[in-house]
Amino acid sequence: MPREAPYLAAADALRKRIIAGEWATGQRLPSRARLAGEYGVGRNVMQRAVDLLIVEGLLEGRAGSGTYVRTPRERLRMVRSRRRERSLAALTERGRAGAWDAHSEVRVPAPPEIAERLAIAPADPCVHTHYEFLADGRPVQLSSSWEPLALTGGTPIMLPERGPLAGKGVVERMRSIGVHVETVIELPRPDRATQAQANLLGIGAGDLILHIERTIHDRDGRPVETADIVIPDIRREVVYEFAVER
Repeated sequence: MPREAPYLAAADALRKRIIAGEWATGQRLPSRARLAGEYGVGRNVMQRAVDLLIVEGLLEGRAGSGTYVRTPRERLRMVRSRRRERSLAALTERGRAGAWDAHSEVRVPAPPEIAERLAIAPADPCVHTHYEFLADGRPVQLSSSWEPLALTGGTPIMLPERGPLAGKGVVERMRSIGVHVETVIELPRPDRATQAQANLLGIGAGDLILHIERTIHDRDGRPVETADIVIPDIRREVVYEFAVER
């Protein structure tokens, strides 16, 4: 039988001590160097063990301060669902935020990575909208959205949160100008919160987040919107739901 990786063994032993209540909620753990000495492993091994317990939600790291036993928090469930209804792909979210703030800027030059995702030239003008979402009065999600100005410029939907379809979402807004959304592509990956993100979300810098890179395409495969969605792990768990094709 293969031997368990040293960091997994260290994480398991540390996990048992935390669950047993050796350290109270909110209490700081001994330094990684001290823990490494206790378990007879290298600091890198203990770092991986602690990182694993942070991902599991038992611990939290505070920049410049140390590692603490995390206060249990109720995580809201967000269900991201793609279902087909008469050949129209619809993206729905349950557990959505109850309120949000949005700020749009017009004629913002597309950065190279955004231009590539939107299949436009770098520096082409876009409408850039920043969202901050709240649920039960707590910040639960950030989103940075980009739409090509060549697509929506001069139309009633140029500003996503103003006009007759304010707040209706990309699918309905685009349909109103004859653009029919067909597919939504999402690339989720774990990341660590920057200081700016942490300030907006009320979490610690370096805390675990889910970063979702989303791009929406019309029936011709043309990208009509791309966004970077940031969800703090301590606030929400994300579940993907897919219909079975028959």
